[in-house]
Amino acid sequence: MGKKFFYNAMIVNEGTCAMGSVLVYDNIIVKIVYIDEGAAAYNDFVHEAQEQGAEIIFCQGMLLMPGVIDDHVHFRDPGLTHKADMESESAAAAAGGVTTFFDMPNTKPQTVSIDDLNEKFRHAAECSHVNYSFFFGATNSNTEMLKQLDKKKVCGVKVFMGSSTGNMLVDNYESLKTIFKESPLPIMTHCEDTEIIDANMAEYKAHHGEDPDVKFHPEIRSVEACLKSTELAVKLARETGARLHVAHITTADELELIPKSKAALNGNGEDKFENITAEACVSHLMFNDADYQTLGTRIKCNPAIKGEQHQKALQKALFDGRIAVVGTDHAPHLLSEKEGGCAKAVSGMPMLQFSLVSMLDLMTTLCNNDRQQAAIQTTRLMCHNPASLFGIRRRGYIRVGYKADFVIVREAEWTLKQGDIISKCGWSPLEGRKFHHQVYATYCNGNKVFDIKQGVDRSCIGEAVSFDR
Repeated sequence: MGKKFFYNAMIVNEGTCAMGSVLVYDNIIVKIVYIDEGAAAYNDFVHEAQEQGAEIIFCQGMLLMPGVIDDHVHFRDPGLTHKADMESESAAAAAGGVTTFFDMPNTKPQTVSIDDLNEKFRHAAECSHVNYSFFFGATNSNTEMLKQLDKKKVCGVKVFMGSSTGNMLVDNYESLKTIFKESPLPIMTHCEDTEIIDANMAEYKAHHGEDPDVKFHPEIRSVEACLKSTELAVKLARETGARLHVAHITTADELELIPKSKAALNGNGEDKFENITAEACVSHLMFNDADYQTLGTRIKCNPAIKGEQHQKALQKALFDGRIAVVGTDHAPHLLSEKEGGCAKAVSGMPMLQFSLVSMLDLMTTLCNNDRQQAAIQTTRLMCHNPASLFGIRRRGYIRVGYKADFVIVREAEWTLKQGDIISKCGWSPLEGRKFHHQVYATYCNGNKVFDIKQGVDRSCIGEAVSFDR
């Protein structure tokens, strides 16, 4: 790998956005110098890098951010690889500036045993182009395995507290309480109440036929269904002291249950988060129920995209510490599987490859066109906070001694076309959208895994991340 010198970048890190340069040796950041430290010091740094024979990457004032850490993806591997797999989706991640992902357990077979968990790690070590970890799936019957999980290797325990498939729905209160009491890892919950959803679906089928129009999806998978389940999760976390991270929160009502975290607001890895935190997903921040008219089942996901008032509440919570992390819930399906309405069309959408540029554009609007502040806030939510919240070792920040996971982003106006999509499913609900930021290059462990001219370097293989716990 040798030495690389990232020259004249707008470095976005820990609440600042300032021009500087970064020296990397192999995959480790060894020195950072900013222009405002003085011309002499900066010129000496440039000469030092040149004398050491470092490869110079001319950043030309583009944004240099830590690589995005997506705490919530479904790569469909193993068992559902007709629509996505580890290789294809990690390539899409690289193209989107995502250098680390945490994959969910609802695959075939489901990741509910130690052997199946270890097999995912083995497979990723062969074909994932970026860094990785995997959630262990809790069930009503595997709670005895929780204490066997490697805290240094496994990102967390996923609990489906709402409508799910197979045996991954945990609907037994005593099992839930045992999971919350005994998990040595953060618990990420999918919170929707199954009884409420089933009753709503029966009512809507009675009035609108066996496959109600997708516009009814947020009424079937309702605010009340989300709130009741999240209330239970928060209650269990408070009773047991468990580390709870509520996935893909969608309602203003649920936000009232989430404490405002100073650590989430500052993006400071030295602070500790509250024991209850929440994730928002890009799709719920970008879309509201009016978008079903034009995008239909392409934006059908669980929990459902809801009304504008909930979208606005989520956007506000990005700035007050209630939303700690922005992920994607990247969930590819073939378009043929998205045909139908509330009952027949599958739920989920591919969002990984364009999540960073989507958030930079959205945050620019929310920050009143202050592009630097938008970059700072996006970095906090998508890079710093995931690293600190999960305790990822030496990633998520641009710091000396940390791994060289970077994304270089340029300001450029472009329109997303179908041919730009790397995800195996071959479509995006964002097709035709005009963006104002573009991923120029991605470096993972010091290796250039993507650049805008040559695409993804599929010879690059990522690493299993480790955790300080």
